[in-house]
Amino acid sequence: MAKKKWTAEQRQADQQQKLAWLDERISERVEQLVTGDDWLNALRFAAKFRTRSFLNTLGIYIQHQQAYSEGRVPEPTPTLLAGYGQWKQLGRWVVEGQRGYMIRKPVFERYASANPAAGQWRRLGFREQPRPGEVVREKFTRTIPGYVWDVSQTDGQEIPERPKGELPKGAAPPGLWDGLADLVAKGGFTLSDVPNAEVLGGASGVTNYTDRTVLVRGDLDEAARVAILAHELGHLLMHDPEAEGREPHRGIREVEAESFAAMICAAYDLDSLDSTVPYVAGWAWSVKDQEPGEVIRATGDRVVKAACGVIDKLPEPVSGNGKPVIPEAPAQKPSLPKRGARGAARTAVREAEAISL
Repeated sequence: MAKKKWTAEQRQADQQQKLAWLDERISERVEQLVTGDDWLNALRFAAKFRTRSFLNTLGIYIQHQQAYSEGRVPEPTPTLLAGYGQWKQLGRWVVEGQRGYMIRKPVFERYASANPAAGQWRRLGFREQPRPGEVVREKFTRTIPGYVWDVSQTDGQEIPERPKGELPKGAAPPGLWDGLADLVAKGGFTLSDVPNAEVLGGASGVTNYTDRTVLVRGDLDEAARVAILAHELGHLLMHDPEAEGREPHRGIREVEAESFAAMICAAYDLDSLDSTVPYVAGWAWSVKDQEPGEVIRATGDRVVKAACGVIDKLPEPVSGNGKPVIPEAPAQKPSLPKRGARGAARTAVREAEAISL
């Protein structure tokens, strides 16, 4: 009996239902970020998978935790994440019974215009070519459910491990301080050392928007100074009084700067356990006319975008970004085990969608 095909309306309704389920799980997780430690752990996790949005990293973390509690994955946190097609390129396949982690996947459609200045655009169909003289642009139109799997949910060819160098205690990766200092200078601020915290009234670092200076304690080890400089750079990038969109709430500004620093440190495997933020439920509730969940989401999204933008300008972290390296030439897929091979492939294909997140 032939399988009944869904209409476009039915498919869209199914996608919206799945996204609603994911949003509900994320909202539940956001409400659980009630302590500073919970919050920083979520941001550190986001730093390891920084090519993804804050909400997608929360969604992945929630679903992986469930898989771990059910014994479907061996570790409490993911290692490498990729879509079905990407794992296939690496000569790996999804193990039978492993469910993908749902994420929000953006959809971009092509539009063509012979007169862009007039704002007259028409959407191009699948594989449709533009007419002579037309300009083509891609436009974000909607989000749909997509799926990724952790490497532990797959089998096949071995994935090369990234080399990891152990830093001496108190040391920072080569070039990290200089990279952060260069971004401070490009922001129009002068960076200077001070002898100790007493000079700064007990603070470890200070950003002064009036005289455009950033001051950092000079009596700490290199790793601690990097964390402080990252904190001040977070203020510089997100909280300039003259910049539009600046967060007006002082408590949230401090949360954002410390969260920004925690993400930078986590991306480079630096120990930032001394990082602290105020009680999350407290600062989230203190914002007038906004629900705490909305404040937490907006703050997390702002921090992730700012931190990822900075990391892109710094030396590449040895730990990577949570994605396996896809070779230019697709790897030849090894033979699947006979038992359950077809069932595993069918399950994976049904769950898989072309994914680039």
